[in-house]
Amino acid sequence: MASEISPKAEISPKAKIGNNCKIFPFVYIEDDVEIGDNCIIFPFVSICNGSRIGNNNKIHQGSVIAALPQDFNFRGAKSYVKIGNDNVIRENVVINRGTNRDGCTVIGNSNFLLEGTHISHDTVVGDYCVFGYGVKIAGDCEIHNGVIFSSSAIQNANTRVGRLAMVQAGTSFSHDIPPFVVAGGKPIEYGGPNTTMMTEAGIEPKLQKHIANAYRLLFHGKTSTFDVINQIKDQVPDSPEIQTIIQFLENTKRGIMCK
Repeated sequence: MASEISPKAEISPKAKIGNNCKIFPFVYIEDDVEIGDNCIIFPFVSICNGSRIGNNNKIHQGSVIAALPQDFNFRGAKSYVKIGNDNVIRENVVINRGTNRDGCTVIGNSNFLLEGTHISHDTVVGDYCVFGYGVKIAGDCEIHNGVIFSSSAIQNANTRVGRLAMVQAGTSFSHDIPPFVVAGGKPIEYGGPNTTMMTEAGIEPKLQKHIANAYRLLFHGKTSTFDVINQIKDQVPDSPEIQTIIQFLENTKRGIMCK
């Protein structure tokens, strides 16, 4: 089915737009843009060069996709934003493209970005994440699947948030937040396992206790992260989720929160 495109939208003839899209008046789309099928682009959205947008996405008023990176190292290189399928991007969201040549900011599938969210250059977001009002994500960050950011949270550059973690409102952090936890406060504190999301994800209560034991070793012990990794391997029954925690801890570059 042909797309419904307002004659009041300003769209480059070089842009590639899929089937059954609806593009409202006053949308601005540049040359090097690809949009998949069944997308809805509301008024006053700007979709800039380097945008690669999948299917079934909704982008609301005032949002900017593939804005130039706010990075002093940017020299005009050709770079990208890649957005998957089934995402909802609400009003006034800004997503910057990558800084260096062929660099890429990635938004996965089925994410919900509420009003005022900002995703900076070269950040990679997984699937099924929620970004509350006014969340700010700095450059070169990783956000794994199923993460929830409450309103006004700030993630500083080069940090990671693990799978099914929750970041509470107003929290600012500069170290990695591991999987399956609740984190929040100023300064940031460990708020316990994220039992609500683990239950929703089908993680059994017995396994949730193993995850809680792993984090008891990490956050209540007085040993280094390296030593904690060995303690988890020795003392906590193995499972894919425990391996996820171990690998996350092993791969940290900025350190783990509260350690």
